Amino acid sequence: MAIDRRGFTKGICIGLGAATLGAPLGALAAAPAKQPDGRVVGSIVLDAATGAVLFREGPCADRVTPVSTFKIPLALMGFDAGILTGAHEPVWDYPRNRTLSERERQATDPTIWERDSIVWYSQELTRRLGMARFQDYVNRLGYGNRDLSGNLGKQDGLTQSWLVSSLAISPDEQVAFLRKTLDRKQPVSARAQEMTAAILPQFSAGDGWTVWGKTGSGWRRNADGTPDRSRPLGWFVGWGERSGGRVVFARLEIGDRPSETPAGMAARAALLAELPGMARQ
Repeated sequence: MAIDRRGFTKGICIGLGAATLGAPLGALAAAPAKQPDGRVVGSIVLDAATGAVLFREGPCADRVTPVSTFKIPLALMGFDAGILTGAHEPVWDYPRNRTLSERERQATDPTIWERDSIVWYSQELTRRLGMARFQDYVNRLGYGNRDLSGNLGKQDGLTQSWLVSSLAISPDEQVAFLRKTLDRKQPVSARAQEMTAAILPQFSAGDGWTVWGKTGSGWRRNADGTPDRSRPLGWFVGWGERSGGRVVFARLEIGDRPSETPAGMAARAALLAELPGMARQ
């Protein structure tokens, strides 16, 4: 029998909806998954075939910004709409009129987009979708709180809603969404679901596990809605396979101090190290 380690506190709101209304986010001090270094960690692992909970600890029911993990549903939308046509098509050149990191200053295709987490490629995709179609996809996919309003008063939801803004999702919802994608039960074409799975980055974990997943890095917000870079937030979500078995997982880490390592990469490293133990039944 699978074990449900429900070490979390319901009702703690750390979603961005509160932040966009100007209310301060909860301190999360009561979350039982607080680590000695001050991080709050939520982890959940499900058996992909049955949905049985193999491991669940921390604030897995609480919604926060998806940041770059949103590239998974964006890929579903892009392939279904015919804007993305293959693992390496289309190739879009980077916008010359914007200040970009060195990593983002490159011609990008769907595989590079997911691998290198290119924000402007996501934003070009949503512009081509348009707000009406974008909102329709999010509603149909049932993604998180479905809120694409963006930053309060800025009308920027088309390109900013998932980036420490209005859209929010919980670890519980992340794994349910991933499991539905793997089962080809999303309300998009089968090819869109197959291509989305095909372009996700692949990693190796211990004990023979192969993992596909997406990181996301951002920050919690201050009461005025501005990002607080002293409070990093990181995700790693995806699935793992070993010997014919498959699990889906979500790892959320929220820190209380600045870090030189992007929070999503830290969450990924921790999940890859801990997955063999979490996935044991």
